[in-house]
Amino acid sequence: MSRAEVHRLIDMRACIDAVEDAFRRHARGESIAPAVLGTHVDGGGFHMKTAGMLGQASGGRSMFVAKVNANFPGNPTRAGLPTIQGVIALFDATDGRVLAVLDSAEITSVRTAAATAVAARYLARVDASVVALCGCGEQAAHQLRALACVRHVSHVFAYDIDREQVERFAHAMSAELEIPIDAVADLGHVPSAADVWVTCTSSRQWFLGRAHVRRGAFVAAVGADNPEKHEIEPELMAASVVVADIVEQCAAIGDLHHALDAGVMRTSDVRGELADVVSGRTVGRQSDDEVIIFDSTGTALQDVAVAALVYERALAAGAGFAVDLAGPSVPVGAPALGIVP
Repeated sequence: MSRAEVHRLIDMRACIDAVEDAFRRHARGESIAPAVLGTHVDGGGFHMKTAGMLGQASGGRSMFVAKVNANFPGNPTRAGLPTIQGVIALFDATDGRVLAVLDSAEITSVRTAAATAVAARYLARVDASVVALCGCGEQAAHQLRALACVRHVSHVFAYDIDREQVERFAHAMSAELEIPIDAVADLGHVPSAADVWVTCTSSRQWFLGRAHVRRGAFVAAVGADNPEKHEIEPELMAASVVVADIVEQCAAIGDLHHALDAGVMRTSDVRGELADVVSGRTVGRQSDDEVIIFDSTGTALQDVAVAALVYERALAAGAGFAVDLAGPSVPVGAPALGIVP
C-alpha cells in the first residue's frame, strides 16, 4: 500500500485508541517484545524496529511487524525528498504469512503523535490547554492534531530555527484547527503559562531547560531517536518525573541517555514505562505541581497497532493491491502478473 492509500484509511482518534490498547496489552504480556537495530551513514541513518501483538487473549489475529526506516534530515532542502522513507512488513504471527507491505512514512508520523496523545491523556494536567511546540516540520502538525484529540488546546506558541517555516506552519495549522498559533523568535518568548511542551526536532544539542518549563507542565520529548540527538537539558530530566516509552531503548537513544551520561540520573529514577501508566500499574501524575517528561523514542508496538488497523480497514474497503510473493517472477516492464486491484 502506498502512503496515499494509508493516509485515506486512518484517522487520528482511531490511531490514538489503537496505540493506547497496544501499550495496555504490552503491560499484560500480550505482545512480542519490541526490538530495535540502527546504523548511521553520512547525512542520516537507517533503523529497524520490530514488535508484535498476540491475538489469543483478544480473539483476534496475532501480528508481527518489521519496519525499516531511512532518516535523512537534510533531504527536504538538499534533495527535495522526505526526511523519513521506508516500509513496514506485516506478518501473521501464527504461521509467518506476509499479510501486507506498507509505506512506513504516514504510519510512523501518525503513530508517533498518537503516542504523545496517549501520554498526554494520562500525564498532562486535565486543564492543560496552552501548547509550546518546538520544531515545525511535518511531525509537528500531527502532534498538534493528536493533542487536540485529548485536551482542549486554546493557544499554541510555535518555534523553529527556520523563521519562514514557522510562519507557514502557524498560518496553516491555525486555519486547520481554528486556534490561535503565535510564531515566536526564540523560546524565551513563550509565556510561562505553557502547560504542554512538545519537542520534535533533529537537534544534537539540548535547548529546552529548567528556565523554560513551569511547575505542572507536561513535556513530550519526541525528537531524540538516536544517541546523537538531544533536546532536553539533563538537569531538567533529573528534576522532573520521567516516563519512558521503553526504558531500555530510552537509555540507549533517548534524552534519558544524555541524563545518564551526565551522571544526573539512573534508570531506577524513571517512574515507569507508558505501558505501566496506561495499564494502571503505575500512577503517572501524582500532583498538579509535577513536571512530567515523556521520553518518546518510538517503539514498534505503535507500528503494529496502526499497521494492523490499516490492514483491517484495507481488507474491508478493498484498498491496495494483492501481490503473490510466492508466484512467478516478472521481468521489469512486463505486465504485473499476480497483481490485482
